[in-house]
Amino acid sequence: MLIAVASKTGLEVDQHFGHAERFLIYDYAGGNSTLLKEVIVDKYCSYDPDHPFRHPQFNAIIAALEGCKAVVTQMIGELPKQELKKVGITPIVTTGLIAEALKLAHDSVCGGGCKGGKRAAGTCQHA
Repeated sequence: MLIAVASKTGLEVDQHFGHAERFLIYDYAGGNSTLLKEVIVDKYCSYDPDHPFRHPQFNAIIAALEGCKAVVTQMIGELPKQELKKVGITPIVTTGLIAEALKLAHDSVCGGGCKGGKRAAGTCQHA
């Protein structure tokens, strides 16, 4: 399963979705993760107190996250959260080590049915 992570340090989930200038894309399967790439994006947040929805920036982020089933971030606004769900990306809000956040994201999308990457009858449907 492809999972995007908003991180400045590359070690922890420490970035707000709207402030992220990059996302780390991981492949999480069988309880293991592999960093596949880093995608650079324009910040979604404009620091405008009215927070208008910024379609061009949001659409560019969605294109950069192509194939991802989840995006892990320290914080995200309600409107971007809803829009991510509409395109099939589950937003996960958490902090801490990326390795732990990837498991949380996987299990949230999978519903825990494959127990972190392995099912009794085979591999995870998200592999």
